[in-house]
Amino acid sequence: MHTLRQATAETPHLTIGRVASAAGVGIDTIRFYEREGLLPEPERRLSGYRDYTLDAVARLRFIRRAKDLGFTLPEIRELLALSADRTRGVRGVKQRAEARLGEIDRRIRELKRVQRGLKHLIDTCPG
Repeated sequence: MHTLRQATAETPHLTIGRVASAAGVGIDTIRFYEREGLLPEPERRLSGYRDYTLDAVARLRFIRRAKDLGFTLPEIRELLALSADRTRGVRGVKQRAEARLGEIDRRIRELKRVQRGLKHLIDTCPG
């Protein structure tokens, strides 16, 4: 059930379009993240429109950055939970980032091996 609220001067109230523009994501992406539980469903205005705050923009930017760094949606969900936990949050995020870096290093080594094999194939093929 949605709660309804009236806009006030103290808290900026943003439409889904303004949030999408400010966070650099699409409107459909915002709705998807809401369905997936990565972004809390916002309250609704009396008109029925979604009513976002600046926290939603910050959270969407965090999600976008984590995706750019190669984290999966389940991993991002975990990072968001860790960031809310003051006790183990920073340490947990650092551990996840170190693990991601290790995976990337392994993938780079594998790609370099494939690259060497392809170069060898090209060099040995006539024509």
